[in-house]
Amino acid sequence: MIIIIDHYSQAPGEKGNNRFLFIADMLCTQGHEVEIVTSNFSHIRKKHRKIENSELQKLKYKYTMLHEPGYKKNISLTRIYSHFIFGENLKKYLSLRENVECIYISVPSLDVGKVAANYSKTKGIPFIVDIQDIWPEAFELVLPLKSITKYLLVPLYFMANHIYRSADYIFAVSETYLQRGLRVKSSARGSYVYLGTDLDLFDNAVKESNIYKNDDEIWIVYVGTLGASYNIELVINAIKALFKLGRLNIRLKILGDGPDLNYLKSISRNTPVDFLGRLDYKEMVGYLAKCDIAVNVIVKNAAQSIINKHADYAAAGLPIISTQESSEYKNLLKKYNCGINCEVDDINSFIKAIEFLIDNSVVRIEMGSNSRKMAEELFNRRNTNKEIIDIVERIIKNENNNIW
Repeated sequence: MIIIIDHYSQAPGEKGNNRFLFIADMLCTQGHEVEIVTSNFSHIRKKHRKIENSELQKLKYKYTMLHEPGYKKNISLTRIYSHFIFGENLKKYLSLRENVECIYISVPSLDVGKVAANYSKTKGIPFIVDIQDIWPEAFELVLPLKSITKYLLVPLYFMANHIYRSADYIFAVSETYLQRGLRVKSSARGSYVYLGTDLDLFDNAVKESNIYKNDDEIWIVYVGTLGASYNIELVINAIKALFKLGRLNIRLKILGDGPDLNYLKSISRNTPVDFLGRLDYKEMVGYLAKCDIAVNVIVKNAAQSIINKHADYAAAGLPIISTQESSEYKNLLKKYNCGINCEVDDINSFIKAIEFLIDNSVVRIEMGSNSRKMAEELFNRRNTNKEIIDIVERIIKNENNNIW
């Protein structure tokens, strides 16, 4: 049995495009027994889950939810306590499990990683870590009084380093995150595999979509969380300025939800902005396919990685206007000539980038084609996840010498 522990897993019937459900499905297809262990609390919806047995019976793998108290705010003491209790329940659950071949975990949370690392060491079984975000570094970016906060986070740094040192292999969603994991263990091995998307599923969803759009309109799209890490206000203000300048054929489509929703709506009055909420993946794909330009607006000093929205933008064949400071993503846009990098928080350069792509349809279409090429080469899960499956299988068979 391969146990995949993903604290923030998408449950059956929930909206999303989860990496680990895809990996579990591929491993089952290869003949492995797989169990996903996760929380009964939905981080996105801030509610406890109730999954029908009929949904669970459709799965190839076992799906186990352990109790977590839950929390209302992402940054809170309540969340720290909630993670601790989930970790304790995970420890109890793993102590009852037998015939486990391998533990594969998603990090964060660190409570999960610590418990899984200690269990794997005690049982002498392979331990694989997949870094989705770097904690506690991400906390430093959003918490006040950074000079003090850094010292308060020292215990979490020790915990993260313990997890990475314990790993037999490290995967990560970006090269940047992989280097963070490998830094603490000189003998460690790993690889980065972008989150990506299933291009077959994506393309089928596009074919089935019946979303209508006027031919003379230019749709600009943002997909993702409406929160502190993303400067959606910059996009809204840019659209507002362009509309006042007579660009009456533009519309901003915002696909997502989050704590800043009401504020963003309040500053969007009399502006061509449509808030469409958090959509089912297929419906979201349908909208993306109708759009002309995608925006990737990450605030200054925010955590930097290659995430789901990058893959979906590319799969839709959209040129991308990005304020992300990450050299990794900047270099991808340059290499594939599929977007424009702007200085973070610079509304003037952002407006000029939008105007350039609106006025130069040939360039816009060419960049869109290049974006799709990037998706096919870097973000197609059916291809990229084969590397993960291959390495997991070789680790289980103790073929470590052949991995590297």
